[in-house]
Amino acid sequence: MVEGGMKCVKYLLFLFNLMFVLAGVTLIAAGAYVQAQLKEYYDFFGNDYMGPGILLIIVGVLIFFLAFFGCCGAYKENYCLTMTFAVCLGIIFILEISGGIAGFVLREDIESEVEGVLTEALKNYNETTHTGVFNAWNKLQEQFDCCGVKGFKDWEQVLPNRPPDSCCKDSVSDNDCASRSYSKTSAINTEGCSQTFENYLKNKVAIIGGVGIGLAFVQVVGILFACCLARAIRKEYEVV
Repeated sequence: MVEGGMKCVKYLLFLFNLMFVLAGVTLIAAGAYVQAQLKEYYDFFGNDYMGPGILLIIVGVLIFFLAFFGCCGAYKENYCLTMTFAVCLGIIFILEISGGIAGFVLREDIESEVEGVLTEALKNYNETTHTGVFNAWNKLQEQFDCCGVKGFKDWEQVLPNRPPDSCCKDSVSDNDCASRSYSKTSAINTEGCSQTFENYLKNKVAIIGGVGIGLAFVQVVGILFACCLARAIRKEYEVV
């Protein structure tokens, strides 16, 4: 009876590890996607928004290899290997929950930080020592069809004559773009970037939080399977 139950749990653990591999790949993909998206704006925020995405990538790699370790424990019906697998799952569970919570905490902080960060970065737009800020601002305005922090006139303090080229609408000609000014705005986007960029960041950080916490709870099933298998193995040893 014990042997039959152990085989059932063993096969379930094998199946779970297959899902575990997919979960690891999902974490790596989600973390890499968010990192790639936010890296373009690194010069605005520095490392503040990089941590959770990197954590998901690291956890995803650990999960990928840990699945192989779990399969070995189940195949050999080894109590120590199986319990070690369960403990490692528990540690990764904590890391994923931490990464997910950090993502949602950052999401709440975004609203209060974005406007101030963009305002400060705007002051450094023309500084030769801040080429990263120059590129990040141009990328931001081109990607989101916006201009300035709250509006196009924010640029007057940095560029008195006219706003940057990146404020021009995609549909206008080069000549119209060249004739732009703070009084002639038909060729430029006039809406500020703050609110749009804030929503963009919230969306990316929410991916980190949702994926991390969602997959963490899937791991609880794996921990239960591993513990049940370890218990069955131990009982078999006791019978023998």
